[in-house]
Amino acid sequence: MSAAAAERSPVEGALVGWLQGRKPTADRLPVGVLSDAEIAAELQRVQARRAMDSAYEAELVMALAAQRPDVDDPPPGHPGARRRGGGSPVPGSSEFLPDELAEVLNCSRSFASGVLADAHQLVERMPAVWQVCSEGRLDWFRARVFADVLGDASDEVVAAVVAQVLPVAAGLSSGQLRKRLVAAAIAADEEFAERRRQEAQRRAGVRTYPTADGMSALVSELPSAVAAAMWSVIDHAAQLARTAGDDRPIGVLRAEAHAALVLDPAGAAGAGFTGHVTVLAPLPAVRNPGAGVRGGASEPESGPTVDGHPITTAHLRELLAQIGALGLQVPLGGSLAVAVTDERGALLATATPAELARLAARGCPDHGAQPDCSCPVLTMPAEVAGYDRTAAQERFIRLRDRTCRHPGCSRPAGRTDLDHVVPYDCGGRTGCDNLCCLCRTHHRLKTFARGWRFVLASDGTLTVTTPSGITRSTRPPGLRDPHDQPALPAPPQPPPDDSPPPF
Repeated sequence: MSAAAAERSPVEGALVGWLQGRKPTADRLPVGVLSDAEIAAELQRVQARRAMDSAYEAELVMALAAQRPDVDDPPPGHPGARRRGGGSPVPGSSEFLPDELAEVLNCSRSFASGVLADAHQLVERMPAVWQVCSEGRLDWFRARVFADVLGDASDEVVAAVVAQVLPVAAGLSSGQLRKRLVAAAIAADEEFAERRRQEAQRRAGVRTYPTADGMSALVSELPSAVAAAMWSVIDHAAQLARTAGDDRPIGVLRAEAHAALVLDPAGAAGAGFTGHVTVLAPLPAVRNPGAGVRGGASEPESGPTVDGHPITTAHLRELLAQIGALGLQVPLGGSLAVAVTDERGALLATATPAELARLAARGCPDHGAQPDCSCPVLTMPAEVAGYDRTAAQERFIRLRDRTCRHPGCSRPAGRTDLDHVVPYDCGGRTGCDNLCCLCRTHHRLKTFARGWRFVLASDGTLTVTTPSGITRSTRPPGLRDPHDQPALPAPPQPPPDDSPPPF
């Protein structure tokens, strides 16, 4: 609890609770009876209200930052200290503040960092800009242009430029406002432009994000001269393909040229790339009613089971047959893994085709039917004594999680740590139901940030609670919510009445 919250009176506390308990509302006019002039006026009022809400949000964000000082962060030179970037954009606040805000706003960490950066610039360094937004006289989009352009300027330059440009900012387009701010900042500080250029170069990077219908965008941010040179090469390759008779859209040709230049820059003689393939095999789909399961597919509970799931040598043989029918082969220099899931999508076991073949060749087809049967079956890797996990556990966890499991994070599992959710030093076991993938940032958050709580369920669902009480959950990819009930089958239709009508 903050000092301000501790000092407020019971009446003030009750009032805050009552106000926050109300559902969000907005004053609305009956749209259907408005004239065009009234619609335009109402749209302007909505814009002003949006600016006021954004200013209020920024004030709340900075209040949260004030309650999360960096005093508990691992200092430089100590175990767990941050090696480079990735901290909070608000000076003096905890490096884990962006992660907490991301859970509060239900957004990514990078977006939350941007919200924090804008709030710090406008509330703390440009209070005059924030004030006109809070009064609804300047929209938040233009206010963020101030923050973006002047974020690296000194306090003296910020004060001079804001006083000069703010009175006319609402009447300028965003592009005009940006140019006016840059020109005023350069006039006040000759080295300003060079610092902006250097800061822009430090932002260089390559990002990918999904768009729609199985497509994704690959975005490179780099110096303009380099981007122009790359575009020239890509466009030239696409134009050559068109000259050779390929009449597909030029955008498609450029995309294929870009991919070819990146994936195989030296043509067929270039360095090879390895492939890693994972086959997801829902167990009910590969069950063989006639092989080791009594009662047929309609009575799975009557057959042999392992922890309630039938994973017998008969199922392995059926799965191997289906893999063979699909013609799946291990990529040259790569790997092929099989992930067996249940009807909910929960991961039951992992194996390579070679391991499947060895298991299928051993044991009895009726595993589990005899109490003393000890033949091998395919199942989750067993818990081990000690801290270090086994190779089988690591393969299982990375196939189950596939990314960092912290809500909102999508870093691939191959670049994450395998973390004991209940710490080993606190009695946590080294088992698949106590291990999950966390990237280094969120592993450090879980280890060093105060007030966070992580709970892992047996099916791999991870629940994270922030110090401010916001709870988010993530399920392994493909795992369905247990509360989602399958659609009921349509009731059988009565047979048609072929008798003639009584008239």
